[in-house]
Amino acid sequence: MAEITASAVKNLREKTGAGMMECKAALTEAHGDEEKAITILREKGKAKAGKVSSRIAAEGLVESYIHMGGRIGVMVEINCETDFVARGEDFKNFTKDVALQICAMDAQFVTADEIPAEALEKERNIARAQVLADPKTANKPENVRENIVESRLNKFKSEVCLMDQPFVKDQSITIADLLKQVIAKTGENVKIRRFVRFKLGEGLEKKQDDFAKEVAAMTKS
Repeated sequence: MAEITASAVKNLREKTGAGMMECKAALTEAHGDEEKAITILREKGKAKAGKVSSRIAAEGLVESYIHMGGRIGVMVEINCETDFVARGEDFKNFTKDVALQICAMDAQFVTADEIPAEALEKERNIARAQVLADPKTANKPENVRENIVESRLNKFKSEVCLMDQPFVKDQSITIADLLKQVIAKTGENVKIRRFVRFKLGEGLEKKQDDFAKEVAAMTKS
């Protein structure tokens, strides 16, 4: 059996974020093979999300989802570090779940950082107006009213930001939690980079035929 050195355990721990004893056990099981040890830790869900967040994720998949007879469609790009992980079932299932989430919950941004400042200010002003118009809150102290406004603004962020939304298949976790799970399973940095959501006819004004005007125009000619 290959000797498991302290240096090997340290290197594996730095790469995966798993505990010392977990790393040593994985290396022992893998007979000193680091790559096999990483796979073992991934399978056991011992790789920690926080230890890999700074690594570059340039591989991944573009996933699509079409719903309601072609009336709603989503495309999302999700990145990981290696093509090996991109082809794995855990990563593929995650991309499908995220595309479904965007379609079902009408996410507009990946994170709150992407919301334009003017959009946030608009929502804040709407919340203030609502608080002042409500007899239950209008006469409360200003600091209390502002706390209510910020609470409503946070609710708005959780509704439009993908990472803050409850997962449609399991309302007890958010998409951010689901992302952490797939990072732990794969041992790689995984990022939801961008997405687009299309709804048939969205933003278009449908032509309204005014037959009365057409008839009137014909009689004048």
